Amino acid sequence: MSPALTTVGLLLLSNVFMTFAWYGHLKHLKASALWLAILVSWGIALFEYMLMVPANRIGSQVFSLAQLKILQEVITLSVFIPFAVLYMKEPFKLNYLYAGCCLLGAVYFMFWHKG
Repeated sequence: MSPALTTVGLLLLSNVFMTFAWYGHLKHLKASALWLAILVSWGIALFEYMLMVPANRIGSQVFSLAQLKILQEVITLSVFIPFAVLYMKEPFKLNYLYAGCCLLGAVYFMFWHKG
């Protein structure tokens, strides 16, 4: 598999773990002690880092640092919106669409702009 596809796949998986680590405790551990939520989140985040660090190392072969960051942000939003709407039962907002459009502009400037 190409380094670009491997990077996207690993970043996608790492973002699933990241999203659950950062926000899953709001659904499942809201009544628990803060220290417990922190420990559970750290445990989940370990898997995020085990995927994200190799993704960035592999991705650095074909992407610049800025391109890796923008790719990460696009993937983060792509994972977060379904998580928020489907898993956390938040209503869909047009702001999600607007944010996505802004990120598309960022992708354009990072990947295609010569300057």
